[in-house]
Amino acid sequence: MPAETIEGEVTVALPKRKFSRSRRNKRRAHQARRLPARSRCPRCGQVVIPHRLCENCGYYAGRQVVEVEGA
Repeated sequence: MPAETIEGEVTVALPKRKFSRSRRNKRRAHQARRLPARSRCPRCGQVVIPHRLCENCGYYAGRQVVEVEGA
C-alpha cells in the first residue's frame, strides 16, 4: 500500500540522479527484437516455425494432423 502524506497525495519513489545515456543504452542493449526461429518441414521442405503444424502439407511430428486442400 503506498505511503500517503498529510495532504492525501501519494508519494512516489524517484531516482536521486539522472541515468546517463550511456548507462541507459547499456541496459537496453539486450532488448533487441529477433526474428522467430525457422526450420524446414521434413515432408515437403516448406519453411515452418518449430513445433508447429506445417500449413503446406498438414503434417506434424511425422503424422497428418489436418487435411489440406490441394496438397
